[in-house]
Amino acid sequence: MASQPARSASSRTVSARPNTAFRQLRGRLSPGEFAAAVRRSAREIGEQVSCDARYVGRVESGEIRCPNYAYERVFRHMFPGLTLPDMGFAPRETVRGRGARTATTDTAPLATDTDHRDTCIQICEESDVLRRAFITGGPAAALGITTLHPLGTAAFAVPGPRSPGNRAGATEATAVEEAVRRIRLLDDRHGAEGIYRRATQPLRTAYELLDSDVQRRSVADRLHSGAGELAITVGWLAHDSGRFDDARSHYAEALATARVCGDPALEAHAFCNTAFLARDAGRPREAVRAAQAAQQAAKHLGSPRLLSLLALREAGGWAGLADRTGCEQALVRAQRLFAGGPSDNDPEWMTFYGEAELEGLEAQCWSALGERGRAAEHAHRAVALQDPHFSRNIALFTAELAANLAAGGAPEEAAAAGSRALTLLQQVRSARIRTMLDGTARTLRPHRDLAPVAHFLDRHEASAEPADPTGRQPA
Repeated sequence: MASQPARSASSRTVSARPNTAFRQLRGRLSPGEFAAAVRRSAREIGEQVSCDARYVGRVESGEIRCPNYAYERVFRHMFPGLTLPDMGFAPRETVRGRGARTATTDTAPLATDTDHRDTCIQICEESDVLRRAFITGGPAAALGITTLHPLGTAAFAVPGPRSPGNRAGATEATAVEEAVRRIRLLDDRHGAEGIYRRATQPLRTAYELLDSDVQRRSVADRLHSGAGELAITVGWLAHDSGRFDDARSHYAEALATARVCGDPALEAHAFCNTAFLARDAGRPREAVRAAQAAQQAAKHLGSPRLLSLLALREAGGWAGLADRTGCEQALVRAQRLFAGGPSDNDPEWMTFYGEAELEGLEAQCWSALGERGRAAEHAHRAVALQDPHFSRNIALFTAELAANLAAGGAPEEAAAAGSRALTLLQQVRSARIRTMLDGTARTLRPHRDLAPVAHFLDRHEASAEPADPTGRQPA
């Protein structure tokens, strides 16, 4: 007897109701054609979704009551100005977590002019003005974060509790969530150094909101999860800027928040980043333990891709311990889980994790085990596969490639890769990448008589940031 197809997490407790609003958005396109439009839109904003006709059917049948965060961003990109309820979805807080059991779907019917909807899809794909509507409108504008640039002077803040009664509600919860998204977007494109100090202010405000008067449990849960994710995001900015003690503190704060509100997804994320930090800080045993704790927290979340990333974090720890067997076992597990494909339950913060990241993290493992040639092969693939949206990661993988080529006895190829990384660092500010290139330069100095190496070393020396006389690191 054939097994019944598994239902999504968002459809287990509430009977499905057809999503007529989303059907109207599809217009005269077939499910397959609409899925192709979704994938095109995802690529435009650097998202990774594997939308097909079956997914569209699940949405229109009401089986998927609320899309994951990646799909939400894509749909908002396609239909600027529309909210999830406008598209026929249930509000996220009524589907995920504690509020999901008693929620009902609230569909908002739209115009029935299908020709108009077909035109809307095309307009939304072509118009830069409409593409910016979601980013520059709503909570992002209220936070003042639309003007934030890592090299600029504008600051941003999450609004504090409202008077009277020191209250906080859905508006503040949304503002915290939007701050997390905007900061992550800027980090992906420009690196952490230019925005770390500014990002600490909304984090302080977010934790002040946790002590405010919140009337609804669903809003309190959103505030806790949002504050925890913001702590992890700011911790990552500190991590990538070389401020390891600050990063450790922020990750610990996020982990405490996860434990207080009973949020296993937030706990898994906090342990994931803790493992990454421990590896970079030279504490490989802690990296293994944290990665294993993350896998324990994530085992019931229904996301093979998350478990794949966590297995890679564990592999990095084993590599740091020079335990080849443990590393290879974790790598095999990571690859098997990755092959399972994306899921509706994949966390929003994992949009960076695709085939390029898998190759890049495996390259780091082989490098730590001393197999520089094998590491260079994976780093080559990571650079080739990386989405252009993730500028920081392209610079990172290129710097890793240069380091592995230099250590593997290919100085000219290493210098060429190092020069490409230096070019990328004109747009990306990352102390971690700069440190990698410093090491490559030291390795290549004995080969300065080679023209490509001399060119790289001259550029590297010219690009070095002047020391701050106060001893402070750039923010």
